[in-house]
Amino acid sequence: MSKRSRRNHSPAFRAKVALAAMKGDKTLSELATQITQWKAQLLERAAEVFEGGARSTAPPVDLKALHTKIGQLALENDFLEGALGKAGLRSAKR
Repeated sequence: MSKRSRRNHSPAFRAKVALAAMKGDKTLSELATQITQWKAQLLERAAEVFEGGARSTAPPVDLKALHTKIGQLALENDFLEGALGKAGLRSAKR
C-alpha cells in the first residue's frame, strides 16, 4: 500500500473556503459538497485551458511610445548631469 501524498491547495482556494466557513452560511458538509462540485467543474473544463493557444487579457504594449519615453528620459538625465557638473555639484552617477 503506497502512502498518499498530501494535497496542496492554492491560497485563493483556501481563502474562498475559509470565507465560506467564517460566514457560517454553510455547514462543513455543504462546504465539502461545494468543493466536490468545484473539482468536477475543473475536470470538465480543464481542456479549455489548453484550447486556442495563448489568450492574453493584457492590452497590447506600444513599443514605439515606450522607446520614445526612454529616449526622452535619457536625454533629460544627460542634460541634468551636465547641469550638475557645471554647477560644481556631484554627478548623480557614481
